[in-house]
Amino acid sequence: MKRMSLLWRRLVCGLALGLGSGFLLVAHAGDRSTPADGPKPADASLAALQSEFLGLKFGMFIHFNMATFQGVEWVEGYPDPAEFDPGGRVDTDAWAEAAVAAGMKYAVLTAKHVGGFCLWDSRLTTYDVMNPRCPYQRDLVDQFIRSFRKRGLKVGLYYCWRHPGFGDPAKHKVLPPECDPATHSVEEQIAFQQAQIAELVERYPDVFYIWNDALDPTLMSAADARAFFRRLRPGLLASNNWWNWARKGTPYLDIAIKEMRHFPEDNTLPGETCWKLERTWFWRPGARPQTPAQVLKLLETVNQRHSNLLLNVAPNRHGRFEIDSVRTLVEVGRRLRARPGGD
Repeated sequence: MKRMSLLWRRLVCGLALGLGSGFLLVAHAGDRSTPADGPKPADASLAALQSEFLGLKFGMFIHFNMATFQGVEWVEGYPDPAEFDPGGRVDTDAWAEAAVAAGMKYAVLTAKHVGGFCLWDSRLTTYDVMNPRCPYQRDLVDQFIRSFRKRGLKVGLYYCWRHPGFGDPAKHKVLPPECDPATHSVEEQIAFQQAQIAELVERYPDVFYIWNDALDPTLMSAADARAFFRRLRPGLLASNNWWNWARKGTPYLDIAIKEMRHFPEDNTLPGETCWKLERTWFWRPGARPQTPAQVLKLLETVNQRHSNLLLNVAPNRHGRFEIDSVRTLVEVGRRLRARPGGD
């Protein structure tokens, strides 16, 4: 295992002593959060950040990770890092150019998905793009950030949490081998995940937003989760995608998330709706994108409901967007710019 950071040692020591630390949060036995547990609107600085977020309106979700090469949505076990092989440097500049062409204002990359494989050179695991067996040998998170920031777009990172709902720890690992859920307690898993997120926020100061998948009160209370993210960096926004489908879109962190469903027409929560341009989150051969008209209608509906649209575009195994998807994005942007007041 790579050299542990001071932060990770603090987390582990705090856990072992039962004392906690500046970052360690408490695991909860069940989902006890209610809408009243959401962020308080009286927090003027948070309200300003949420308003600024909603002003972005349209973002790009990029699902690219080990699942791309496995041909699945959820990876099982620990595939060999050698499988993460796009055959050369991924052209993240092309990703950013497609986002700009579409009129998008920000993007979110799957830094760590269900497979536990990390797209950055993590101090906490060797199960990442810099593993000696991985042909890529580049920090893809850094590439992504540089490409999008160079073109004036904001950047966020997706991080998948190991929720008990994933079930058998021998199947969906979610966490790297150094914190294999088959051999580590829930408390140890939470500490590890906090340490990885803290590492991402510290290493990449341009990240304005952490998109947390499967984080909910089963793992942490809303108050503890908000306190954790507040300590990482002033002005950092965080959202969560509830494990329980019935709870998606209810308050927990700063931004409420709906997945492939709309918020109610009278929604007043700062929201984000994630949707697939193609038929799957991760790339599949022959997938056809939605039409420009469908995307524009989707964007209009989402924005009318106090929410941003985070539209997923899936790179193929060479790290490239399919040409039909790019054509849709370009036409969406052309039509947006042709509207009164369009950029």
